[in-house]
Amino acid sequence: MNKTVTIFSILLLGLSGIVLGQDKKAPAYGWKNQLTGDLNFTQNAFDNWSAGGEDSWSWALNINGKFENDQATYNWSTTGKFQFGRAQIGNGAAQKAADEINLETVYTYKIAKLLNPYASVKFLSQIANGFNYGTHPATQISAAFDPLYLTESIGLGYTPNKHIKTRLGAAVKQTISNSKYGFADDPATPGKIESSKNEVGAESVTELNFPVSEKIIYNGKLELFSDLSAINTVDVNWDNTFSAQVSDLIKVSFNFKLFYDRDISVKRQLKQTLAVGLSYSFL
Repeated sequence: MNKTVTIFSILLLGLSGIVLGQDKKAPAYGWKNQLTGDLNFTQNAFDNWSAGGEDSWSWALNINGKFENDQATYNWSTTGKFQFGRAQIGNGAAQKAADEINLETVYTYKIAKLLNPYASVKFLSQIANGFNYGTHPATQISAAFDPLYLTESIGLGYTPNKHIKTRLGAAVKQTISNSKYGFADDPATPGKIESSKNEVGAESVTELNFPVSEKIIYNGKLELFSDLSAINTVDVNWDNTFSAQVSDLIKVSFNFKLFYDRDISVKRQLKQTLAVGLSYSFL
């Protein structure tokens, strides 16, 4: 896991170098709001198809919003991500294919040109039950808003240009879970499964946003949290999206996400999604 985090750090530094040299423009103060929605749907049907195959369908809804008030003395930015999807193959039951609620608000007080103090609050959870479909019957392993993560942080933020934002600070992380699922369990208390957990440590968040080409845009966010007890206890949430707006309504996107939390699994978790669907900008 240590090598993985090191590779991520080197990659982010390299990407930062690509955009650091771009020309700067005079800032335009005020509210800058964005709200977009994507709907992707895939369906396959077979009838007397000699090559074989099973009927299938899947859909996914993504809503992303950013509401930012940038002023000469402060910046207040609130971002939100909602994702939900279902899929079915053959006569099997419909399964959850995507489920995430991610809300974050960051207030930055400007006292210097590049380095400024900030305070942030983050909420991360899901809206539907989760199952392990590798068992028969499927076993429920999570529930609506279970697990739920809250993180509060204060520290210093560095913003060299509009493409890069990074911050480092002291943080407190709460994990809230129904006791039977064990997301907040403390191994030091055998025979008892806790329903909540508090961790005090340090948090680092780095955001990148820049055009890869004329039509492709990259958005990346690397979140690291550690309770400082050991190097291998660093929680990693690395979200990457490459998107291309083919037309006013058609969008192609590729998302790659890596998640690591030793309290949940000693192995890293990976998720990738390639989607083509309808996209609409509300703001």
